[in-house]
Amino acid sequence: VAAGRVLDDVLPESLLRVLVGLSFLGFAWWSIRGDSLDEDDQRVRFGWAGAFGIVTFSFFLSELGDKTQLATVSLASREASFTGVWMGSTLGMVAADAIAVAIGLVAGKRLPQRTVGIGAAVLFAIFGLLTIGSAFV
Repeated sequence: VAAGRVLDDVLPESLLRVLVGLSFLGFAWWSIRGDSLDEDDQRVRFGWAGAFGIVTFSFFLSELGDKTQLATVSLASREASFTGVWMGSTLGMVAADAIAVAIGLVAGKRLPQRTVGIGAAVLFAIFGLLTIGSAFV
């Protein structure tokens, strides 16, 4: 949220929208390209607390610089309420993640990973193009 305020002071809104849109297009490309693991799949046994800590830390790292933060930066650059944007983005992310986990558990068993990646790429591309287009309206 604070970064959004700083960016609003430094960058014109149209440029910020183009940058956010390009970020969404980057996520679309990344969704098509996919990730690859360099290491062999190794199973490590952890107790409940160890597994919880690993998941919590991994979640924290994976959320750095993601599309949710980009949207929050965009909102913070336009809205007056610093606290409102912060609280809303936090609550929204928690709710969206809970829904995504539930859907992912069900859909992940039924849909191929490639299909999910293509669907995500299409949505990211649409939102990216709409965001870039809004910079010129």
